[in-house]
Amino acid sequence: MANEPELFTLSNGLRLVTTVIPTAQSAATSFFVRVGSRDENPRTNGLSHYIEHMLFKGTERRPTAPEISEAIEGAGGGLNAFTTKEITCYWNNLPFERVETGIEVLGDMLLRSLLSSEEIERERTVVQQEIRRSHDSPGAYVGELLSTAAYGDQPVGWPIAGTIETVQAMQREDFVAHMASFYNAANAVLSVAGNIDVAQVRAFAEREFGGLPLGAAATFAPGRGERPAEHILIEQREIEQTNLALSAPGMGRNDPERYALDIMNTALGRGMSSRLFKEVRERRGLAYSVSSGASRYMDIGTVSVSAGVTREHQEEALQVITAELQRMVDEPMGDEELQRTKDYACGSFRLSLETPMSLGQRRGTQLLMDGQIEPPDVTVERLRSVTAEDVQRVAKRVFGERRYSLAVVGPSADADRLDAILAGG
Repeated sequence: MANEPELFTLSNGLRLVTTVIPTAQSAATSFFVRVGSRDENPRTNGLSHYIEHMLFKGTERRPTAPEISEAIEGAGGGLNAFTTKEITCYWNNLPFERVETGIEVLGDMLLRSLLSSEEIERERTVVQQEIRRSHDSPGAYVGELLSTAAYGDQPVGWPIAGTIETVQAMQREDFVAHMASFYNAANAVLSVAGNIDVAQVRAFAEREFGGLPLGAAATFAPGRGERPAEHILIEQREIEQTNLALSAPGMGRNDPERYALDIMNTALGRGMSSRLFKEVRERRGLAYSVSSGASRYMDIGTVSVSAGVTREHQEEALQVITAELQRMVDEPMGDEELQRTKDYACGSFRLSLETPMSLGQRRGTQLLMDGQIEPPDVTVERLRSVTAEDVQRVAKRVFGERRYSLAVVGPSADADRLDAILAGG
């Protein structure tokens, strides 16, 4: 049936999910590995991300980086990758008649990368420049700082790209050992979506990925959920805008209350109709941008709010933001707002799955992390079933104890004053 996922296991144990979209002009191929910065130690922090870079730097079949990119771009497509705290994904997107090329190139990258010492040394500077660029962007760096403020010194709180120092110390044997531990069939998923022939895709996948060793699925130590003692981090910078981000402990990926959390977060800070946007920007003019988000990892998570304000408005903006969070705790949502929020959450969710790439990536991620795929209609039904009582219960769970962490980049008040505001003072 069109658009329905089909699951298949290759001879080596690699899971393949295919999604047929007959009207599509493209075929999106994504390879997911269950490895990220949570799987590192203090010495190797950033290694998963560094490896992501290196798999584009030459293979046995295509010894140079340009040969890899030219194989995809020369067919009219695009390719890239990303690393998170828990996942690394390599993907390409091609005209549907070139799906074999997409699968073959990914297989080549995953199974036959050279990891040459010369290229590792050359790319070291590139990765370090990426870290420096993030630090030099206050809006991006405040999010990284917030992760440390929220989680403290544990793997889920470390930067995905590592540090200048950890990247400098990595050697080829680290790359080889890391890939041997995590890049295996039991710890990965291949997802192909678009105008495809499933039988052909299975044959291509078996041919290109059948040599991947079975291995074992990765595990990691559970995250610590308590707020760190040092939960306010400030980097004073003489810039025009103060970038602030605060968070409260949220929930894990498969928590039963995740749908209510999504509705609460949508009402709070998604879009120009959200409470934070209307109160902080429209009514008070305290910030140009303000929004909220929820991060859900396997066993732990946060709900966060970020804003860009002037120094003189920082304390007032923080007071208004925390007051809006408390209002979520104290007052149930009205029927009209709840309905509008559900419409926005469900509508934006459906629109986010319009392309083969987005649909294939969602299904690959779910199969890898959850072991099953939730149909979009089920997700929408569960979002629609959320009640005002559900939202208020989740708000009390997340914000009720005011266990906020805060990160600030820019001109700022002192930490004691900001902590008093977070506590309700």
